[in-house]
Amino acid sequence: MLSRHVLFVTALCASLSALAVATGAMAQDAPVPPKPVPSKPLAKPRIKAEPARSETPKSEASTNEAPRLDPLAASAPATPAVQAIVPVGTPDAGTLAKEAASKEAAPKKSRELPPLVVARVSADPAPTLSPATFLDTLKMADRYQAMADAGGWASLPPGLVVKAGARDPAILALRKHLALVGDLPADAPASDLLDAPLVAAVKSFQARHGLPETGLIGRQTVAALNVPAATRQRQLAASAARQIGSTFAFGDRYVVVNIPSATVEAVERGVVVRRYVAVVGKPDKATPRIEARITDVNLNPTWTLPVSIIKKEIIPKMRKDPGYLARERIRILGPGGVEVDPTTLDWASEKAANYTLRQDSGLDNSLGQVRIDMPNKQAVYMHDTPSKSLFAREVRFHSHGCVRVAQVKELAGWLLEGTPGPNGGASTWGPMEIESHIATNERLDIKLPKQIPVTFVYLTGYATPDGRAHFRDDIYGIDSPAVPMPEVATTGSITPRPTGRTIKPAAAGIVSPQAGPVRTATPKVAPPKVAPALPTGPVPPGPIPPGSIPFAASPAR
Repeated sequence: MLSRHVLFVTALCASLSALAVATGAMAQDAPVPPKPVPSKPLAKPRIKAEPARSETPKSEASTNEAPRLDPLAASAPATPAVQAIVPVGTPDAGTLAKEAASKEAAPKKSRELPPLVVARVSADPAPTLSPATFLDTLKMADRYQAMADAGGWASLPPGLVVKAGARDPAILALRKHLALVGDLPADAPASDLLDAPLVAAVKSFQARHGLPETGLIGRQTVAALNVPAATRQRQLAASAARQIGSTFAFGDRYVVVNIPSATVEAVERGVVVRRYVAVVGKPDKATPRIEARITDVNLNPTWTLPVSIIKKEIIPKMRKDPGYLARERIRILGPGGVEVDPTTLDWASEKAANYTLRQDSGLDNSLGQVRIDMPNKQAVYMHDTPSKSLFAREVRFHSHGCVRVAQVKELAGWLLEGTPGPNGGASTWGPMEIESHIATNERLDIKLPKQIPVTFVYLTGYATPDGRAHFRDDIYGIDSPAVPMPEVATTGSITPRPTGRTIKPAAAGIVSPQAGPVRTATPKVAPPKVAPALPTGPVPPGPIPPGSIPFAASPAR
């Protein structure tokens, strides 16, 4: 009886082995095992019998091995005489279940932006610009002039590095400097130790100069400490001069962009309620000084390319890469807004400049997801950007003129406070409403019921009502000591001139699809009027628009 069982199992194994070789690669699920053959408990065999083997040679079995079944094994189960056979290389049901579970657990790709990393900015509630800034800055300029006349302060070694609790002979000169400018009490004891009171004074100095408030003496702090008193006085005087003639309407709520600081301040009732990191114009594409009013917040804005960008960037790119516009989702529109096939244009010429090129709304639009509209002659504005890595840098002069704002959605929410929302008069625009509409990817222009004043200023030196002087680098070089500085009273005016028209949001600023937002070319403006009796001097370096130069200069353009 046992031998008959052995013969049956041997035949079954041989047939299944051949079947596994033919269909192993195609198997998707574990095969259903054959119906078990009941058997009695195995008795000790009276004759020696070798286990049934496949006829496959060893060399072949190593690569295409069939399952082995030993019916005479001592550990063989008593009930099922034949076990489930799974061809080698075919996943069993448990493996397939694990793979399916891992696929379900794997995170799906998301178009959400990574967490925003921004540089540290001051938490000082005093605004950069207030109705008192002009006079406070003039008084501070007089104070620094007296310091300069008295010899100023001593320079520190350029490579000086001192940590808290350390001693250095240069600390004595540092104490005198900080006591002179008001960061350290005048009666502080003389010592060469960087103790706790001196660390606090260093932090105060760093805050006034827009530096990281570490309290440590390092390269950046030493460089700021070594700027002569005469240069600081010049910065204060020049910054005050640039405010002469301003008619900016401050009001209860207004926005200030200080270009040298690369920051945006939302001011409410004389206090900075929000201060944002910004990216402003590079030296050869300077952000202009403007005084305007914020009229609209644009969600999911489109971007209309200016002729200059079409000629200088788009046409050369299309000559090398005909698929560039399609990838950037930029459409060509002819008369009446009819879309034109890019392949029908002669890119060897500049005929494309006669058409309207517009980039669709979306996450990768050059203006990002939010634009803040403020009609002005310079056609600049504040906006979002898909490239946010620059916000983490301490030096942020990289745009082509417009101002990119970190956390611009939060600023938009502040601007829209009290504005009727999308669900009727009972609702208002808040963070959830803004995000919900952005998710639709549809453009929407929200008009502010009350326009909010905004100004872009260039203050390298200014004073706040608490009697503190603040300084920033003269990134555009218009406070250069190489240029003679006339008296404050002889400088020009920045009184805004009415434009008499409204700039359409879609055509206002411009952005390079690769480099980020840029502004339109500054329109030609009549040179500032200079009184005949005032002296004139050379045009200062830097691309500040005509009419904003703080010098009595001859016409430049």
